[in-house]
Order: sequence, then C-alpha cells, then structure tokens
Amino acid sequence: MPTGAAAACLGIAAWLWGGGRAGVRRARSLLAGGAAAGDGPPGWSRATREWRRIRGRLHAEWWSPAAGVVLAVLGASVLPVVAGAAGVPLLRRVRLAARERRVRESREDAVIALCGALAGEVRAGRQPGAALLTAVRDSGGLGDAQAAVLAAARFGGDVPEALAAAAQPGAEGLRGLAACWRVAVDQGAGLADGLDRLEAALRAERDRRADLRAQLAGARATAVMLAGLPAVGLALGAALGADPLRILLHTPSGLGCLAASGVLEGLGLWWALRIMRGAEEVAG
Repeated sequence: MPTGAAAACLGIAAWLWGGGRAGVRRARSLLAGGAAAGDGPPGWSRATREWRRIRGRLHAEWWSPAAGVVLAVLGASVLPVVAGAAGVPLLRRVRLAARERRVRESREDAVIALCGALAGEVRAGRQPGAALLTAVRDSGGLGDAQAAVLAAARFGGDVPEALAAAAQPGAEGLRGLAACWRVAVDQGAGLADGLDRLEAALRAERDRRADLRAQLAGARATAVMLAGLPAVGLALGAALGADPLRILLHTPSGLGCLAASGVLEGLGLWWALRIMRGAEEVAG
C-alpha cells in the first residue's frame, strides 16, 4: 500500500511538472507576440550570439597564451606567458597548413568530378565546348579561373591554355584535362575515353594518398601522445603534492631541466613530423 501511494504521488508530481512547464512555454509564446521565446534571460540569446562570434575569431593558436597565463598564475612566474606567446606563430602555421591541405583536397575532388561530368556530357552527344560549359556549372572544378576557361570555350579561345593556367595546388589534374582536350581537338582522338582514363588515374592517386594518411595516423597520434606525457607528469606531481611548477620555475636545476626538456621535445616532434612528411613525399 505505501508503495502504491508513493507511485501515485510521483505520477501526480510528474504530471504537474509537465503541465506547468507547458503552461510556462505557452505564456512565453503569448507574451512574445507569437515569436519564439528563449529559455534564458532576456539578453541570453544575444550573449550567446556574441560568444559564438568571438569564438569563431579565436583560432586554436590563441589557446596557447591562455594556457600560459593559467600556468603563470599557478606557478607565480612569467615564463609560461612567454612560452605561450612563442607558441602562437607555430600553432598558426600548423592551422594554416591544415587548412591549405583541406583546400587542396577540395580542389582535387572538384577536378575529378569535372572530368566525370565532362565525359558524360561528351558521350551524351554534346560538342566539347558546350559540354565543358555544362560540366563546369555542375561540378565547379575550375575555382577562380572558371570565368577565363568558360570564355575561351564559349568564344573559340585556347581552352587547353586556359585549363593549364587554372592548375592551382590540388588541381594539377587540369593539366591532364588540357592535354586530353588538345589531343582530341588536334588529332581527333576520343575525348570521353581520355577523360575516363584521367578520372580513374586521379581517383586512384587520391585514394592512395588517403590510404597513406590513414597508415600514418597511428604514428602521428603516437607522437602527439608522447609529446603530451610531460604535462601528464606535471599533473601527477601536483596531485601528489610535489609542487612541480615551483621546482621548474623557481630553482636553477628546475630551469635547466625545463630548458633541456623543451629543446628535446621540439627536436622529437620535428624529427617525427619530418619522417612522416618524407614518407608522404616519397609516396607522392
């Protein structure tokens, strides 16, 4: 009997809670004039938008001086701030390199899609110039040089020259497309067959690089994990009450160990990245 009474009380409380929240939501929507009302304070949505805008401008490299300030406060020293500020250009370089790699991969995918779309349009019976106009609109594989290539195709210009000039990093396949176009126009060879072979070669090259990056991902993750072990050691020392920051930042032996470890850490990361970059260059 007490169990049934407790269950009934819980059910009534849940029903009242759900109905109360529904009533509050209806009241908020009515007071807002039919517009969607937020669940927080009146200025909460604006504060959220401002924080998202600020976070979008704060890139990853700015977390380095922030971490330096935190360590400077914990260790009562200015050295972490200096080290954090020195890490900003390095992290910015890493971020820009990653963004450039993504741009190159996007261009490569666009060129592959352009070759496939152009081959399909040629097989459908279109003339090469008209087929190029349609394929470019469908795939967007020419980037900033799209206007020049389309003008050459529309008004009888030198299309292979325009395609070769549009070969930016990642879009080197446009040089192969220009060669296929020149051979097809000058010697009457089949443009669609050449585009199919070019698309297959570009796709195989992209897949091979993706497989290589997947194989090197383990080595890269291991290098990053080993680079982060000193921070784990500092955290363990602080948890055990050893106060490692005071020893590292305020004693001569600690400063010497800190300088030596920083040099060795940088050399280790540089060597590991150099090995992986060399493997990618050899495979490329």
